[in-house]
Amino acid sequence: MTRRSSIAFRLIAAVLLVELASAALVILVAYGYERHSHFRSFDVMLRGRADSVLGAVQDAEDAGDNVMLDLADLHVPPDDVYEVWDGRGRLLGRSANWQGSAGLEVPHENGIFRFGLNNRGYRLLFMRGTRIVDPGEPGGGKLRFVTILYGSPTERVWQAIRATVEFYAAGMLLLVLITGPLIALVLHRGLDPLRQLATMAGRVSADQWDFSPPASARDTAELAPLTQALENVLHRLERSFNQQRTFISDAAHELKTGVAVVKSSLQLVGMRQRTPEEYQAGNERALADTARIEELVANMLTLARVESSTASTEPASCDLGECICQSAAELETFAAVRCVEVAVRDLPSGACTVPLGREDCALVVTNLLMNAIQHSPLHSQVELSVSAQNGSVEFTVKDRGEGIDPAVLPHVFERFYRADPSRTRATGGSGLGLAIAKAAVEKARGSITLSSEPGKGTTATVRLPKS
Repeated sequence: MTRRSSIAFRLIAAVLLVELASAALVILVAYGYERHSHFRSFDVMLRGRADSVLGAVQDAEDAGDNVMLDLADLHVPPDDVYEVWDGRGRLLGRSANWQGSAGLEVPHENGIFRFGLNNRGYRLLFMRGTRIVDPGEPGGGKLRFVTILYGSPTERVWQAIRATVEFYAAGMLLLVLITGPLIALVLHRGLDPLRQLATMAGRVSADQWDFSPPASARDTAELAPLTQALENVLHRLERSFNQQRTFISDAAHELKTGVAVVKSSLQLVGMRQRTPEEYQAGNERALADTARIEELVANMLTLARVESSTASTEPASCDLGECICQSAAELETFAAVRCVEVAVRDLPSGACTVPLGREDCALVVTNLLMNAIQHSPLHSQVELSVSAQNGSVEFTVKDRGEGIDPAVLPHVFERFYRADPSRTRATGGSGLGLAIAKAAVEKARGSITLSSEPGKGTTATVRLPKS
């Protein structure tokens, strides 16, 4: 069983992942900022305390004008460490909790570095300063150089950084926990138009084609194309279903009528004793009626084949000019019997290939030409012409018959449609010729139209793309 995936679930998960990624990024940025700002303040504090140590360096008041470290005025935190030398490298003093900088890689310039003491992390400031000895003497006294190492543990700094980052993390987690359900609620309500659209579409069936999409679906930019597509598809399906029902009903009616005519002819012959000539005439009428039924069934099968999208597995093509000439030659005798001339004009000089199989092309040309011949008066002319332009081919069949009533013209391509049903026996038509031609042309991505003026004639125009 295929597991269904939820759009809402995926959207919620995606939003939450984006929020979590954003939260992680904010926490990372906060960590970097807090670390930088806290240690910058910490370094300023180190320099201040180192300056206080430098201020405790006093004149030793001895013959060598040396300096000394006055511990009475020096007050430093108990965890801090320091060490002071004079310019000659003589140790002036160090904190009691430190054994000195022996073994440390002390930089040669002022700066800050890290080191460990008693399993604790320290930041150590290396600073060179100066002190004035005997400032009351002429010349302003003597300048003495002093080197100071001052360090302080970084535990409290890291604790402050962790506390700040934890605050940010807790705030972001709380934000995700609050916005998660809100996002789910908003998405659930936002998908209501889609659910309503699916509900309305689910009510459509072969017997119920009423589809009224909600206004919320039409007004939603993302759902408006889907709504329009569903309406168009259902409209085409409804029309196709209605055509199939009409086709089946009309086919059943036509076949029933044909069978009834054959049956009545046979019953009429068998009602009483007849002469051999009467039996022969009745048999001929029955054969003629049977031939019409056979033609009807053949046309129905042809229409079903042409409309089937799987009728041909490979794209077919043929030369339209050659097909027209061949069809005109085949119907020459039929036209001569009706005293109608068939004239083929304006054929292209070269090959005019169209995406129609030879059999389908012959069906289109033959049906249109035969229809024109049947409705042409005696001693008139039917014209066939072909023109090619802009990657398409236009084929026309023009007669000078009685024309078609404008009210009837929109229905001429419908199956079994006949404006005058009484003409069936006169022309032998089944009402499927134009439907077959239209199905073949549309299958080749073309179009077919009829234009007519009552009393002046009819023109059938077929437009096909060039292969």
